[in-house]
Amino acid sequence: MTQVQGYFDPRFESVRELFAQQQADPQARGSALCVTVGGDTVLDLWQGVMDKDNSRVWEQDTLINVFSCTKPLGAVALLQQVEAGRIGLDDRVADIWPEFAQAGKAQITLRQLLSHRAGLSAISAPLEPEALFDWQAMTDAVVAQEPWWTPGEMHGYAPLTYAWLIGEPLRRLTAQMPGDYLREHICAPLGMDFHVGVADQDLSRIAHVSRLRNQHGDQYARDLFAAMGDPQGLAWKAFGNPTSLQTSTNKPAWQQAQILSANGTGNARSLARFWQVLAHGGSLDGVHVLDAELVALLRREHSVGMDRTLRCPTRFGLGVMLEQEWQGGSFGMGANAFGHPGAGGALGFADPDAQVGFGYVTNTMGPYVLTDPRAGELSRAVYRCLREQD
Repeated sequence: MTQVQGYFDPRFESVRELFAQQQADPQARGSALCVTVGGDTVLDLWQGVMDKDNSRVWEQDTLINVFSCTKPLGAVALLQQVEAGRIGLDDRVADIWPEFAQAGKAQITLRQLLSHRAGLSAISAPLEPEALFDWQAMTDAVVAQEPWWTPGEMHGYAPLTYAWLIGEPLRRLTAQMPGDYLREHICAPLGMDFHVGVADQDLSRIAHVSRLRNQHGDQYARDLFAAMGDPQGLAWKAFGNPTSLQTSTNKPAWQQAQILSANGTGNARSLARFWQVLAHGGSLDGVHVLDAELVALLRREHSVGMDRTLRCPTRFGLGVMLEQEWQGGSFGMGANAFGHPGAGGALGFADPDAQVGFGYVTNTMGPYVLTDPRAGELSRAVYRCLREQD
């Protein structure tokens, strides 16, 4: 395995050492870590290999699927439309997407979509595998879907359907496909090497994703996987319909689609940059992403309690997870941290009190529901360094 590459501030040498130690795991392949404090980057590290044959070294510009770490970018994109006065958080989604009003959804608001309270965590009717890559097929399925519960009464994470629940309103408000909008209005202004729909010339930079073997996750993960054994249940439908969701991660069709909930492709540096700006209220060094009042709403608690989909306690703002009340859901820093994990290990978040932007990615997927222990260990190590410097 390769040595750790990149930059670190000597004050965070213990974090670099921990990052290197994680590579000693026999199943470790490749990973990257980037952390900002205030306006400075204090860690920008990478190590390991990016291909399944362990022959290609992880490079500075290697990309990786970060799965649900994509969701907050889509949420910010929609909140930019709120800032521009094109829609209100409590406006009915059907006002801009009339077809959406079908099947008991006429009163659902944008706020309910963003906070996972709309009851649309999954599509109940079986979908063909190829539907995953057909924008019209998936929006039609969302239009036809009845809520799994009365909208607004409870919450349940929408791992996949979130892509079209927020992506179609964004498309109608901006006349752009979501990935194109993100590139122009978020990624380019922030200098992020991040893509929802990877261009042909960048496909060769994407690391191959594999799964850790003989790992069983925490108790919530075991409960979730057990629930996914019921093909008619919410958990299976949310994570397994269409079935191609489970089998497409390393395929160009997935990498080049615009699935705003799950197929963002980027690196730790880009995640840290995004969260660095949100940690500073949405604007930093002359770059404006979102009004500070909307950032405050983004990270205000909108949903709390037992999650109907994930079968564990969760707290959500608008398109972001908040610091959870159990260890497996913690970002590892302050009580006001907010961000989002991605399936299998990726993590991006901001701690506004410590002014931290954090990004971690890996190409070996773990089985944990929220924060992967590898990312959690690193964030806690960063926090220890910060407290030692106070």
